Amino acid sequence: MTEQKQRIWELDTLRGICILGMIVVHSFFDLSYFGGISLTLPSWFFFIRQYGHVLFVLISGICVTLASRSFQRGVVVFGAGLLITYVTMFMDQILGFSDMRIWFGILHMLGICMMLYPLFKRLPSWALALLGAAFIALGFWFETVTVSVDFLFPIGLRSGRVFTGSDYFPIFPGFGWFLVGAFLGKTVYRRKQSLLPRVNTENAVLRFFRFCGKHSLVIYLAHQPVLTVLTLLFFG
Repeated sequence: MTEQKQRIWELDTLRGICILGMIVVHSFFDLSYFGGISLTLPSWFFFIRQYGHVLFVLISGICVTLASRSFQRGVVVFGAGLLITYVTMFMDQILGFSDMRIWFGILHMLGICMMLYPLFKRLPSWALALLGAAFIALGFWFETVTVSVDFLFPIGLRSGRVFTGSDYFPIFPGFGWFLVGAFLGKTVYRRKQSLLPRVNTENAVLRFFRFCGKHSLVIYLAHQPVLTVLTLLFFG
């Protein structure tokens, strides 16, 4: 079976839409931070900026049930997150761009989720859904709690004394959304086939979104340097 047949087009398409939406959000941030442009944005924009990542995490949870080597893939994704940490530390401490550090962003969180999933993969679907809901609730509760130590922010517990990063996605509730996605993968996509097999996926629009979704990690790593350079070049 070829790779094209193995991939589920609607998941790649949705992931592509998510990654492009993230680029739009970051573009507005760069125009404000690097370009000094004051923008009045609608309320729906802030909702998408705050919660748009949930769909991306759900899709990642679905996809982890359709592929193998979850732990190895998680190591790669987490390593990409560490690369972003080092680059943003350099921008902050050497180049003087304050509050640019990303200590625990979405790649850190997804990498941890992928590495943890083998511990949960043999659970029944209902248990994944139940644990997912519990972890989501735990994460929202963590937002109301302040702790006395500074190093628990990766799981969602903050002391209030340390800047947790400009792109902060803790394990809770993130792992909860991931497990809900795994539940959907084991139920809705239990046959590991597209739910919409009759759609013509070769039209230009779907092909573009599918391409972006298939290469989402590379696009994520490359987009911010490109946006930053373009913003500084034209508006700096």
